[in-house]
Amino acid sequence: DKVRVLSWIGEHSSISAQGEADVCFARHPISLFLAVKERQILGYSCYHATALDFFGPTRVLDAMQGKGIGKALLLRSLEAMADEGYAYAIIGGVGPAAFYEKCVGATLIEGSTPGIYKDFLGART
Repeated sequence: DKVRVLSWIGEHSSISAQGEADVCFARHPISLFLAVKERQILGYSCYHATALDFFGPTRVLDAMQGKGIGKALLLRSLEAMADEGYAYAIIGGVGPAAFYEKCVGATLIEGSTPGIYKDFLGART
C-alpha cells in the first residue's frame, strides 16, 4: 500500500510532503501513521521525515477536521518518538500553531522559519 499512501499524500498535501513521507517508509519501524475508515485514508502523520526529532508533515482531510483525528495522529507520533527516547519534538514548518499549542502546549521558536527547509528545491509546496 506504500504507493497508494504516497499518492494520497501527494494529492492531498504536496509533492514535498510526499517525498518526506517516502523517507518514513524506509525507517524501522515505519515513522508514519494513518487514520483510515472503511479502507479510505482520512489523514496521516509523519515523524523523523526531514530530520530526526521532527514531527511532520501531517494532514487530515478538510471534511474530517475537528473530529479529533489530527490530535490522535499527533499524539501517537509523539508517543512513538518518546518510546524511542526523545524528550521533546520539533514541529517542522508549523501551520496551525494554535492547534499544536492547544493539543500539546507547543511554543513557537521565533526566527526558526525556514530553518531546516531553506535548502528544499523550489518552494516547499
